[in-house]
Amino acid sequence: MSQAVPLSELQNRMTRFRARMDAACPQWELVSLFGRINQYYFTGTMQDGVLLIPRDAEAVYWVRRSFERARDESLFPHIEPMSSFRDAAQAMGRIPKQLYLETELVPLALLQRFQKYFPVSECKSVDLQIAAVRAVKSPFELEIMQRSGEVHRRILEERLPGMLREGMSEAQLAAELYPVMVEEGHQGVARFGMFQTEIALGHICFGPSSIYPTSFDGPGGNFGMGPAAPVLGSREHTLKKGDLVFVDIGCGVEGYHTDKTMTYMFGASLPKEVVAAHEQCVAIQNQVAEQLRPGAVPSEIYQTTMASLNSDFLRNFMGFGTRQARFLGHGIGLLIDELPVIAKGFDEPLQENMVFALEPKKGIEHVGMVGIENTFIVTPDGGCCITGDHPGLMPVY
Repeated sequence: MSQAVPLSELQNRMTRFRARMDAACPQWELVSLFGRINQYYFTGTMQDGVLLIPRDAEAVYWVRRSFERARDESLFPHIEPMSSFRDAAQAMGRIPKQLYLETELVPLALLQRFQKYFPVSECKSVDLQIAAVRAVKSPFELEIMQRSGEVHRRILEERLPGMLREGMSEAQLAAELYPVMVEEGHQGVARFGMFQTEIALGHICFGPSSIYPTSFDGPGGNFGMGPAAPVLGSREHTLKKGDLVFVDIGCGVEGYHTDKTMTYMFGASLPKEVVAAHEQCVAIQNQVAEQLRPGAVPSEIYQTTMASLNSDFLRNFMGFGTRQARFLGHGIGLLIDELPVIAKGFDEPLQENMVFALEPKKGIEHVGMVGIENTFIVTPDGGCCITGDHPGLMPVY
């Protein structure tokens, strides 16, 4: 089994969160966390329940199911069973009028059930405060992410190239890749925070499939299984000699993710202009990574980088056609898409041990999406890559 999150780690997270709340929301009295990822972050287990964090008392994790598993997995000192929110309300006593909760996550029906016993009159968002605390990783978290990065590297740089064969479909590659990932150490699921975002493995694409439009907020696309399941890969789209193969997948170990994209030239080289576009994307990744230092401002990195690119290259950069992802990288951790983002509007300076996935990519008509993605830790010496250093466009003959 995975190691339990140490008590000292849990205590440090709660202390940093309370300090952040005191600074950002001086009048706060109560936070309730319903999201299982946030519950895991603060307690080391994820169950059906609610984590209540009063300002002037100890936090208590109230668990409907499974209380036994929570006690078995977690070193969090205050875990209590409940049959309904009534139990938590009765134990708490005075209920404040104002509540901070995950407004990006909690559905109205759940909030109404909670308010039946916690009659708060005002709800405010705690999402940014939690995101800011989670953005800076501890040595405990970084060690796990480095293990995920090595698993990720082996999968895409060593295992996948030998799996490619002419005539296989995107769906076949995905189906064959999944058990390899689990064998190598992947936890079996990749988690996103984006509303109604589903993912099986990621984008696994042959040729122009990787520039087909999708609702996913990223530069790449894919055909998917069809309108009802626009994820995974197509059963009909098969690999041909000369295809660009684009694989953008997440990997997770003990809850923590890395993000990586690798491209392959199957059976033949691509035109020189395609290779040149790819190499410029790699150069952009390396330039941005060099700036991932404490004190650097994400919005300034983004604007300076974008301003340095000429109009021809900007056409279909970070997307294709009218679809353009307006970022160069994103925070990553317990979710693949965390804050902060290398984009406009993110003006808080970087801190040491934040982690980013950088993904400069460019769509090429009739060819597909070139470019690269790797995961980097913010250090005083610039971004430290934890997912391998292969530049992509790996030839597979």
